[in-house]
Amino acid sequence: MQTNIFFTADHHFGHENIIKFSERPFESLEQMNEELIKRWNEKIAKDDMVYHLGDVSLGKPDFTKEILERLNGKIHLIKGNHEYSALRVPERFEWIKDYHELYIEDEEATAGKRKIILFHYAMRTWNASHHGVWQLYGHSHGTLSDDENALSIDIGVDCHNFYPISYEEVKEIMKKKKWTPPFAPRN
Repeated sequence: MQTNIFFTADHHFGHENIIKFSERPFESLEQMNEELIKRWNEKIAKDDMVYHLGDVSLGKPDFTKEILERLNGKIHLIKGNHEYSALRVPERFEWIKDYHELYIEDEEATAGKRKIILFHYAMRTWNASHHGVWQLYGHSHGTLSDDENALSIDIGVDCHNFYPISYEEVKEIMKKKKWTPPFAPRN
């Protein structure tokens, strides 16, 4: 199994109002930025793979470049609705896409591969959702109630104590879901 794969979203570096909007427990913008960097680097090593599902920074491009240079990992960016500055630092990302279908080797998954849909926004249905494919999203900052019958979760920092979450952590969350295939085999 591949290891050291992480998912995250919605850091909003440089966005002072997000502290109030999302009721983040930080006294200042500087404290939020530094704590988000610290928590990122506590979990993510230099060669780890990170899938960031959007809204990296609302700061200016130079500020965003400085933040990105301080973050560990090989970052893959799924564009959110606040990417003006991140898109001006494309060299910091392994790739930048609107949407991605990720396959992870996992002996517990069907045929040894886990398929995960990565998109900034939550979807009610997605490619192969009726076959047990997962969807990870951000954007909502924990304001959507979790659907225990859907194999999707908000991986944004507001939902995970401001840390990125590992593939293994995602797997544990998905195991608690009550999802069942919608199309039962006929007798």
